[in-house]
Formats: sequence, C-alpha cells, structure tokens
Amino acid sequence: MLRSVDLSDYMLHNPVRVAGKDNVFSVIDKIIEHKISGVCVVDDTGKLIGVLSEMDCLKAILGAVYNEGGTVGLVADCMTAEVDCCELHADVVNVAEDMLKKGHRRRPVVDRGKLVGQITCRQLLRVVSQFKREAN
Repeated sequence: MLRSVDLSDYMLHNPVRVAGKDNVFSVIDKIIEHKISGVCVVDDTGKLIGVLSEMDCLKAILGAVYNEGGTVGLVADCMTAEVDCCELHADVVNVAEDMLKKGHRRRPVVDRGKLVGQITCRQLLRVVSQFKREAN
C-alpha cells in the first residue's frame, strides 16, 4: 500500500547545496546548470539553514534594480530561512499531503538537522507511477 512507503527510498540523495556566504549570481548559475527551481542552503557542518528558490533570486535582483545599483549580495541575505522539512523515514503520503496543502514543490529531508536529501513533486509522482505499474 502506498501509505507505507518510506521517503528515503524515493528522495534525491544528493541535492544541490550551497552555503549562505555564496554569491547569489553564482547560485543562479547552478540553478540554471542543474535545471532545478531552488537549492538547499547548509552551514559548514551540513545543517540545513534555508532554501534559495528562483523566486528568492528574482526578488533579490529586482530589489537591487529598484535600489538603483544596489548589490544582489549573498545567499544568506536572500534565502528563505523558515523552511518546512521532513525526517529521513517520513511517510510519503503524509509529506505529499503537507506539501500540497502548503503549495510547496520541494521539501528538504533532514536527519538530526543535517541535510540528507530532498523530495520533490516529481519524485512523489514517480512513487505513484511505480505503484500503478506494479499493481497492473
């Protein structure tokens, strides 16, 4: 049954991660290169400290434009620090329900506060697709 599926079996095990001290423009290059909509931000110990999305980047760039020559700055200045995350062995149905309720496309996966993966809508759809194939 789908409800008993462990998140760790379907998450991305090595999501793109950046540091808060990284320059936003260098991270934009990573987002474009990896064809993703955002990155996880970690400290020097691997602890999740935030997420930087495409929207966060656009907001930072427009803020600099409106401030006439202001700098875009560092990831830590632009990231979303209050991030919903889930534990390594969470139930995929519970995670999917919460992501849908909150309108999130991705969710970092942590183990004792450290980033160990990420689950996205695409991975969740992959779970459903695999279960449908196995049922037929």
